[in-house]
Amino acid sequence: QVQLVESGGGLVQPGGSLRLSCAVSGSIFSILVMGWYRQAPGKQRELVAAITSSGSTNYADSVKGRFTISRDNAKNTVYLQMNSLKPEDTAVYYCNVKGVPAYAGPIENYWGQGTQVTVSS
Repeated sequence: QVQLVESGGGLVQPGGSLRLSCAVSGSIFSILVMGWYRQAPGKQRELVAAITSSGSTNYADSVKGRFTISRDNAKNTVYLQMNSLKPEDTAVYYCNVKGVPAYAGPIENYWGQGTQVTVSS
């Protein structure tokens, strides 16, 4: 079994910062991609940032220059540093991992439980 545990969400004022963490544990053989998605009320879930096993990254245009994704391979943990937060960043943020199970099955997607980020005065 594979588990993703998220932490770091909360309420901040515009211009503030938050750091999200997602720790992966369980029977996973190889992690290919780690990323963060978000979903605001009434909107579709969108990709915020992703990082590959080689360290390549990509970001949504709306967060580029403000957010930074990173990973610690030894700890199987992915982070999202969010700076200069705006009210439109308010959403539930979900950690996502694409990987190969330890039993050598097909590539699967795993999701965290979601953490609320609210940016408001």
